[in-house]
Amino acid sequence: MARFLRFLCALAALPFAWALALVFVDAFRLMPLSGDALFPPGALCLAGGFVLFLLLWICRTVPLRLYVLGHELTHALCGLCFGAIPTNLKVGLKGGSVTLTKSNVWITLSPYFFPFWTAVVGLVALIVRCFVSPLPFTGAWLFVVGFTLGLHVCFTLRAILQEQPDLQEYGYVFSYVLIGIFNVAGVIAWIVCTSEVTWGAVWGRLLVRSARAYAAVGRGCLWIYESVRTLPFLQG
Repeated sequence: MARFLRFLCALAALPFAWALALVFVDAFRLMPLSGDALFPPGALCLAGGFVLFLLLWICRTVPLRLYVLGHELTHALCGLCFGAIPTNLKVGLKGGSVTLTKSNVWITLSPYFFPFWTAVVGLVALIVRCFVSPLPFTGAWLFVVGFTLGLHVCFTLRAILQEQPDLQEYGYVFSYVLIGIFNVAGVIAWIVCTSEVTWGAVWGRLLVRSARAYAAVGRGCLWIYESVRTLPFLQG
């Protein structure tokens, strides 16, 4: 029963996921242009860092231990937030592990939607911004964000394409929707933290696009209902 309810929640969240994806595109558009540039410099820096990691991935020179450490630390930190005690943290080239006294969906799936090293970069940027405003070297910050997002995205995709007990435990549809929503939301958050895009602009667009997405779904359901109701074999 619980698995079925999670499946229904995932379906209900799909319009929101679509709206969030559109806001992700909006976040790039909200970045200020300089001169006659076709693309915002911030977007190019973010993409540059991401592409650099992709090249390292293709050349098989990726920092595997760094990802494994972030993966296990995410389990541990999320566990602490829910009152679990982490012990026996192990990190190696073939994988890692951490022992926790309790588990739930957030603890289990957190490494798949929370880019640990990107969060570290965003936190450092926020701290610097408290003392220096506006944030200096915005392009460099966004480049590092792009690089760490590449690390997270590539390893997460590799993990979910394999047979993962973590995803099986809570259902693939629910897990994929949850992972997708939080990954996109995280990227938007890092863009706001390390660029001139404001939270107000992002929230405003998210509310409008979410309302439109659910309204479209409502109109679609109503059209299906009316179409089915008027079928000849249902008359009389």
